[in-house]
Amino acid sequence: QVQLVESGGGFVQTGESLKLSCVASGFDFQAYGMGWYHQAPGKAAIVVAQITAGGIPDYADSVKGRFTISRDNARDTVYLQMNDLKPEDTGRYYCHAIPSNYFGEGTQVSVST
Repeated sequence: QVQLVESGGGFVQTGESLKLSCVASGFDFQAYGMGWYHQAPGKAAIVVAQITAGGIPDYADSVKGRFTISRDNARDTVYLQMNDLKPEDTGRYYCHAIPSNYFGEGTQVSVST
């Protein structure tokens, strides 16, 4: 059974940091790229960071220089380090195995002014 379990969200102030984690199980994690999606309140989810199976990252312009995606294949885990958080980063963050229909249930991030 495929599972993606996100954690690490929370309520922070502008400029602070959070580190999200996503633990995968039920599939060959090392063979998949992984991505983090952000769904702001009332909006569609968009991908903000991806990392290939080989470890090459890519970022949306809105988070470049602030967010870092990484993976630990020994732990079947993908991370999203989020620095200098802004109120527009508020929303639910989901991890996704690429290519697949595997998504987690998400973790909530709230950034106050």
